[in-house]
Amino acid sequence: MPNQRRLEDLRNALNATHRAPENFAEFAREWRDNQSHRWKASQLETVNGILDGYLIPGFDNCRVVSIDRRALLAFRAWLARQPGRGRNETLSAQRANHVLSVLNGILDEAAVQFDWANPLHSIKRLHVPKTDVMPFSLDEVQQILAHVRSDFRAYFTVRFFTGLRTGEIDGLQWRYVDFERAQIRVRETFVRGAFTTPKTPASRRDVQMSAPVKKALRDQFQVTGERGGLVFPNTRSKPLSHSNVRNRIWQPLLEELGFEKRPPYQTRHTAATLWLAAGENPEWIARQMGHTSTEMLFDIYARYVPNLTRRDGSAMEALLDANGLV
Repeated sequence: MPNQRRLEDLRNALNATHRAPENFAEFAREWRDNQSHRWKASQLETVNGILDGYLIPGFDNCRVVSIDRRALLAFRAWLARQPGRGRNETLSAQRANHVLSVLNGILDEAAVQFDWANPLHSIKRLHVPKTDVMPFSLDEVQQILAHVRSDFRAYFTVRFFTGLRTGEIDGLQWRYVDFERAQIRVRETFVRGAFTTPKTPASRRDVQMSAPVKKALRDQFQVTGERGGLVFPNTRSKPLSHSNVRNRIWQPLLEELGFEKRPPYQTRHTAATLWLAAGENPEWIARQMGHTSTEMLFDIYARYVPNLTRRDGSAMEALLDANGLV
């Protein structure tokens, strides 16, 4: 009966004479509803936030086809003045451009339905500064691992020497740890309180375990492996809260050691720079990081690239061995 009802609703919708709404808010919501089946839950949440927080307040009373270059330039200027997140006084350029990207998708659909030229195509996005990379040196990594709380030593060892993203390590389950092949299979990630597929197709990858990572995971297996499930759960067998880890474990430790404060995500940058310092093949590093090419690697880490030895994995092992980590 439910299936039959859905079929009848579909027939009624197809048979009805349908005209796209011209009001921006109505058109934008219809666009979202028609696109949402393609998105992850986290992306839908982001789009809803952009619609409700920026686009609908900005264009609510406009007809879609009345939006012109002048209106878009004014909106871009208004957007750049909006309050930012955390300590940012205004919206970051990256966030503002994300808002403009959603708007562009809506206007592209309007261009098709109303035979109209999307004026946003001719407007430049805001300049986004290059990613601020603040990796740790190998000596600093050793100090952190020597002083971190013992129940988080394995966790940060894996982070420092695999380049896993926060959601990837917080969502890591034992079924994806292959000791025989010395690989971590990135197949799920934990984002905004839910398990989902990796960030991009390239993010679905197999990350090679170095000797310290394998040892850390074998030690961790003695603690949580028998239960299966998450590799690094909290005391309630749920995924770790990244804000709790940052505020209660990570930042106090950096302060204790006298290190400049930086987010835990810098462990990922540290892995990339250590691999580069060891002379690993950039293509191999890109695959470990979940990048589709070496372009992003060189763009972000250019100043850390030495003369390359074109080896895969062994150079990193040698570096760790020379520093007593193997």
